[in-house]
Formats: sequence, structure tokens, C-alpha cells
Amino acid sequence: MIDFAQRRTMMVDTQVRPNDVTSYPVIEAMLTVPREQFVPEARRDVAYAGQNIALGAADRVLLEPRTLGKMMDVLDLQAGDLVLDLGCGYGYSAAVIACIAEAVVAVEEDADMAAEAEARLAAQDVFNVAVVKGPLAEGCPGQAPYDAILVEGAIEEFPDVLAQQLREGGRVVALFREGNLGVVRLGRKLDGRINWRFSFNADAPVLPGFARRRGFVL
Repeated sequence: MIDFAQRRTMMVDTQVRPNDVTSYPVIEAMLTVPREQFVPEARRDVAYAGQNIALGAADRVLLEPRTLGKMMDVLDLQAGDLVLDLGCGYGYSAAVIACIAEAVVAVEEDADMAAEAEARLAAQDVFNVAVVKGPLAEGCPGQAPYDAILVEGAIEEFPDVLAQQLREGGRVVALFREGNLGVVRLGRKLDGRINWRFSFNADAPVLPGFARRRGFVL
């Protein structure tokens, strides 16, 4: 019988805290949310491993604890925030954010994963998350503007349609794929445009709809 509570504590103590995650709300949320309940059944035994976990759909993963914890730490989530979570998978990230923020709009374009996220969040009594099925790169403009946006995978560019959904002064964190390198950046919207700065290095597959548009070459 696996002691998931013990593994959860070990995850935080060995993967999250030592990697400069100092936000008490983030640490508390990751100690609280049962990560094993938000992965495919066959992957529960590795739910707390220090690696991205495949979610079944092509190139879709649950980000490793270190990466997700650091992204939420730099995003500086506040109790009154409305957060857009793009690529929520089975709902783990949304559940963690929901422990801190006022409300979460979790977008998932894979129909099966969106249904799983809804069911698993409800099973854990997480009621301040709305799961929306739709293209990740389009966000959810109907609930905008958002105080913060978290992108659950790598991107090559950040679409203007998403920038428009972030309120003035709002924050966004995303993992940019640059060749073989993954760079997490924090963006802040000032005077209508997002200014990005480096946060740390990480790795994940590029999400659907976030590849850079290639020009026609003769």
C-alpha cells in the first residue's frame, strides 16, 4: 500500500522547497492537494516523481513538481485573483491554484481530459474552478480580464489573443521553447503590452496551438 501523504511531503521537502519556492501558500497547497488523484490510473505510482508525467494525449504532460511550484511562486498568486490556467490536463494545477486564488478558469482542449478534470475536481470538493473545453491558444475571453495566467506546457510564442485577456498590471508565466532549451519567463502587462523577464530553465513539450508560425520559404 503506497503512503501517498508521505510521498507528498517528501515531494515538497526534496523537490519544491530546495528549488527556491518560498511562497507559503504555494507550499501549503502542494502539501494539501493529492497529486495522485489527478494523473491517469496507471501513473499513480509515479505521481510524486521528479519528472513530467505523460497524460495520454500526444505531447501532453503534468509538469514536474519543481517546475510547477516555481512557476506558481514567481506568478505571486493572491487571494483575490482570477486565474486562467491553460492546459489543465486532469485538473491538478487548477486544484493547487484554487487553494490560493479566488477563482480559476481552467481551459482544456482534449475532451476526455476536460471531462476527467471536471470529475476529479468535484471529487476533491474543489468548487472554485470552471473547466472550459476549447483551444488552449484562444483562452477564455468571456471571463476576462484575468489577474494571472499560467501556461501548462511549452510555447514558442504567446498569442496576442491571450495578451488581450490579461488585465493591465496582470502577470503571466510561460515556458518558452528556444531550440533545445526551455526558458520560463514571467510577464507583466504594462501600458497594454507584456514585458517578459527570465525566471528559470525547465522542459516540457510544446502545447497544441503554441508553435511559432513558419513563413513560406522557397
